[in-house]
Amino acid sequence: MSADLQAAPRVVLRPLASPLPLGFLALAVATTCFAAVQLGWVPQAQGSTVALGVLVLTVPLQLLAAVMGFLARDPVAATGRGILAGTWAAACLATLASPPGASSPGLGVLLLASATCLLVPAAAARTKAVPALVIVGSSARFAVTGLAELDGGRGWLDAAGWVGIGLAGLSLYAALALELEGSEGRTVLPLGRRGRSRAALDGRLADQVDDVATEPGVRQQL
Repeated sequence: MSADLQAAPRVVLRPLASPLPLGFLALAVATTCFAAVQLGWVPQAQGSTVALGVLVLTVPLQLLAAVMGFLARDPVAATGRGILAGTWAAACLATLASPPGASSPGLGVLLLASATCLLVPAAAARTKAVPALVIVGSSARFAVTGLAELDGGRGWLDAAGWVGIGLAGLSLYAALALELEGSEGRTVLPLGRRGRSRAALDGRLADQVDDVATEPGVRQQL
């Protein structure tokens, strides 16, 4: 072995399970529960109970998924999960601090800002169609809910609830597809993988680690 090769730095990779199914299922719980209140399926007085449940269940699971996403070297998934964790936490705390059924223009502005921020990871996730659609759906869910908070009208609130139900269905599909993919090591339900995302599943290990030396956490500068 040459002296140059012996002196070369070594990067050790630790296999991690995908945190995406956990994040998508936590999202499905949150958006369904809030939609049930918005659509009047449960009384407005139960909004505080829903907010507390989402704060205890969804927020920490989304935060965990974000951390695991960074450790798995997937900044798109991690960024999306992190924004979702913070936004759901803000929505829960605002609900707990407000009278039942009250609208909050301040929360509406925050939701619109979060919806805009989610378009960044959505654009970067274009090689995975279904996960990208979930992020876009989350952005739409926050945007419509933000408009409902600003307007205070029943129409926007109903629209937000139905967008939330649609997002829940899409999240459940994405979670199931990724869970089956992880457990069986192959695509069972289509996720719309292409390009680097497809190569990440079907390509050689050498193809995946060729540029690891230039990734954040290995290179000197972020």
